[in-house]
Amino acid sequence: MPVPLDNQICFTLYATSMAITRTYKPMLDAMGITYPQYLVLNVLGEEDGLTIGAIARRLALESSTVTPTVKRMEQAGLITRRRSEADERQVQVRLTESGRALLAQSNCLGETLMARSGMTPKQIDALNQRVQALRDALGDDLQSDSSDGSNPA
Repeated sequence: MPVPLDNQICFTLYATSMAITRTYKPMLDAMGITYPQYLVLNVLGEEDGLTIGAIARRLALESSTVTPTVKRMEQAGLITRRRSEADERQVQVRLTESGRALLAQSNCLGETLMARSGMTPKQIDALNQRVQALRDALGDDLQSDSSDGSNPA
């Protein structure tokens, strides 16, 4: 007999992620951006001038997934892409003033999540740290499994 879905953390995390995305969607729509664009804004808010590859690594995505998002953001005037002066092979992605303004405006997402969750900032932070620890532990296992050639399936 399979374990009921509600007793599986993988499903709980998936369903919670979907609920958060649905909570954010009306606000993102009002700002004229998608959730992936919101994530890119946040990455560049942490460290401006990253390459597409560095953005992709930070988001745990492939560069080929991030590139179309960045191109749309450039067309919308939220970011610029320029060749690095230090290494012309690299293209740096930077926030424009419009991108910075939108990033500041997006603070409402976290505030709304906090209000709707009924949790305190301290509780949300503790939960986030626990989930990050789980993610990191699973990521370490996957890296060591693939490095020794074993098949965990």
